[in-house]
Amino acid sequence: MENAKIQAIGTALPQYSVSQDMAKEFAFRAFRQSFKDINRLLTIFDNSQINKRYVSMPLGWYGKEHSFAETNQIYEQVGLNLAEKASLAAICEAGIKLNDIDMVIFVSSTGIATPTIDAALIQRLGLPENVKRIPIWGLGCAGGVSGVARAAELAKTIKSKSVLLVALELCSLTFQREDFSKANFVGASIFGDGAAAVLLSVGGDGPEIVDSYSHLFPKSADIMGWDVVNSGLKVRFSKSIPHIITKYLPELIVKACKNWDVDPKKIQHYIVHPGGAKVIQAYKDSLGLTEDVLQYAVETLYNYGNISSASVLFEMKEFMTNTISERRYGVMLALGPGFSAEKVLFKW
Repeated sequence: MENAKIQAIGTALPQYSVSQDMAKEFAFRAFRQSFKDINRLLTIFDNSQINKRYVSMPLGWYGKEHSFAETNQIYEQVGLNLAEKASLAAICEAGIKLNDIDMVIFVSSTGIATPTIDAALIQRLGLPENVKRIPIWGLGCAGGVSGVARAAELAKTIKSKSVLLVALELCSLTFQREDFSKANFVGASIFGDGAAAVLLSVGGDGPEIVDSYSHLFPKSADIMGWDVVNSGLKVRFSKSIPHIITKYLPELIVKACKNWDVDPKKIQHYIVHPGGAKVIQAYKDSLGLTEDVLQYAVETLYNYGNISSASVLFEMKEFMTNTISERRYGVMLALGPGFSAEKVLFKW
């Protein structure tokens, strides 16, 4: 059976750009009464390797108290606009007709909506009324890679049509004004907003999605996720994530390659989720990767911060644009709530 390929990737960003210096000043004002060592902690912003991020609301808005209902309404409104913009960009780049799309997979973890945003997106785009819908919620940073894997599998079942994958994350809206935890502080230093849309079909001419591999770590739910509180989604993640990557990732890559029947030495490209500077360094150290291999992860983090599931798709778009296909193996890789590791084997 012929494998699916990426036809095009479109991206979209909200209108408000925040430099890291602006974010640092905001954090100082928000946390200075709670952390005696605030000046030491602020070096997190300096060492983040982030230049700027894009957020859904003006920076001053985040310094005020908001209900979950208000924040989630913004998630739905801003999110739909970004999802539409990213989707139209992908459709235009691919040069396909709306009737060529048979399925929409919608990935998100930073807000809730029922019906899910893909229902409104389908109508905004004017897609066929019988288009298939698969909303996926809660995979966090791993959602982009997992979404590509599921989209590629399903694209093979609808050979003459395309699957539209949309990853939407408005991470900034999860900032909790009254949460003075280190996790919330770190989140304020890295999280950004955005959407990415990917079209896949067996007739595409982009990277070929060969296979995928998932791993769920036992008894690890406390490492990363959300705590649902009255004011919204409160971030939960452990400072041990880089250590986990360094300790377990080499073995997981070996297991995945064994499952794929591919020599690990043949993996030439790595499209890794740029979760933060320490996370990228952990990928580099654990897998012995060069700076050139991780170039697009570093650039994505620098330009956009951590956009959760959408980040790796922003990165893949830049990789496709700037890398000549030599039919070499590559791996898309991300870790997310579960705690889980998602991997996709591709050829480009």
